[in-house]
Amino acid sequence: MAKKPRIKVPKTAKSGETILIKTLMSHKMETGVRKNKKTGKLIPRKIINKFICKFNGKEVMSADLHPAVAANPYFAFYAKATESGTFDFEWVEDGGKVITASGDIVVT
Repeated sequence: MAKKPRIKVPKTAKSGETILIKTLMSHKMETGVRKNKKTGKLIPRKIINKFICKFNGKEVMSADLHPAVAANPYFAFYAKATESGTFDFEWVEDGGKVITASGDIVVT
């Protein structure tokens, strides 16, 4: 159900600079309370229930998501650039499916 996530991590930053990181996951976030209009049956719940961002293996941000979160969850947050490395992003869906993406930054 989920598509490839979109991420925006600056390519470069100066040491100590505060950077803005943005992510967007295309996902319906089906709550499990809507009915199929043709069959009248409930559409099973399928949401992104966890978002995690790590930098060089260390967690810098995480969020637990619930059915009230809108479709296509968008996160924007700040981080301090201290060294070059990789931001790894992980979205966990009901049922255990994990969608990942990553972005590199060079700090001077």
